[in-house]
Amino acid sequence: MEKIIKYFHKHRYLKMKDLKAASFQTRDIAKLLKQGIIHKIKPGLYRLDTYYDCNNISTSFIDICQAVPKGVICLISALDFHGLTTFNPADIYVAVPQGEKIPKIIYPPVKGYYFSKQIYSAGIEIYNTSYGVVKIYNKEKTICDMFHYRNKLGEDLALEGLKNYMQMKGYSINNLMEYAKICHVYSTIYPYLKAIVT
Repeated sequence: MEKIIKYFHKHRYLKMKDLKAASFQTRDIAKLLKQGIIHKIKPGLYRLDTYYDCNNISTSFIDICQAVPKGVICLISALDFHGLTTFNPADIYVAVPQGEKIPKIIYPPVKGYYFSKQIYSAGIEIYNTSYGVVKIYNKEKTICDMFHYRNKLGEDLALEGLKNYMQMKGYSINNLMEYAKICHVYSTIYPYLKAIVT
């Protein structure tokens, strides 16, 4: 058992096929799972219960980005990460390109969104942790995504994000409006922005 734990410390996330290839027994993996020493993220993907050195990135974000390699933390989760809302979402919001599949995630709870190629690829920030890369949309892109999905997620959240962004040091109306064009929400955001600025 100790050998398995050491192996996890070295590799962080492991697939069942990797554990079997390293000659670990399935029954020992099952025992560690039952004891809560390791966690199953999705079928076939596991990690230790304890995290180290995450660079202030949510462990749930790390799990999702490992389970969904093309996943980008988006919408309310990204809004919360950037300090643009007081709302704390129970689910992790993740975007993938259209045509990709989001696997069944056991934990944490996930809400998946399928973005067109242009909208998906814009505004991704990359954060490195010792457990792997985490991708999150930047502030401006997140606000524009929130306006794009305002009918589904609530216009109040989108507006809160915009107001909070405009109070932050280093806000950029130019950057915001560039992403608004990409996300097809320029004409939607502009009146709100005008009202805030004037």
